Amino acid sequence: MFFDSWNDLVRVLVMAVLAYLILIAAVRASGKRALSKMNAFDLVVTVALGSTLATVLLNRQVALGEGALAFGSLVALQFVTAWASVRCRSVRRLVKAEPTLLLHDGRMFHDVMRRERVTPDEVRQAIRAQGTGALELVHTVVLETDGSFSVISRSHYGSGSALEDMAHRRSPHDDDADQPRDHRA
Repeated sequence: MFFDSWNDLVRVLVMAVLAYLILIAAVRASGKRALSKMNAFDLVVTVALGSTLATVLLNRQVALGEGALAFGSLVALQFVTAWASVRCRSVRRLVKAEPTLLLHDGRMFHDVMRRERVTPDEVRQAIRAQGTGALELVHTVVLETDGSFSVISRSHYGSGSALEDMAHRRSPHDDDADQPRDHRA
């Protein structure tokens, strides 16, 4: 059977339209960050919004008002957490990851890569995805807070000012880096 009754189909259609409008209003009211992919916390909120929408649409026991309250609560919690993380360093450390230097000046930091569960092959793949075929052409690779890789070539390094916050993330024991012998792609 494809469906139980026409009433159920109409209910899902009406709930979809209304819940969608409420979700759009909540997201717009909260600002651009509501659906960003800036960090793991933002991703969790985005997934939770999607899960809540699905529950509101398909579960007859969840009223539209309950779904609207859930949307509003998630968006409000994300707003408060983002607001607090901008103003309080301890909150920021609690909810946000920091970018991590994986490769610098041709050297891979294997201790750091193991800690972040990143393989040398994944770093090479990120470099190739940027259109670069040789590690010696890459100045820096950073694992960003959203899990993506930023690859900065030597020709685009400039003053390195975008990496100023990365300097303190390298430590002397991270120097078990491969030398040029690891430049194969």
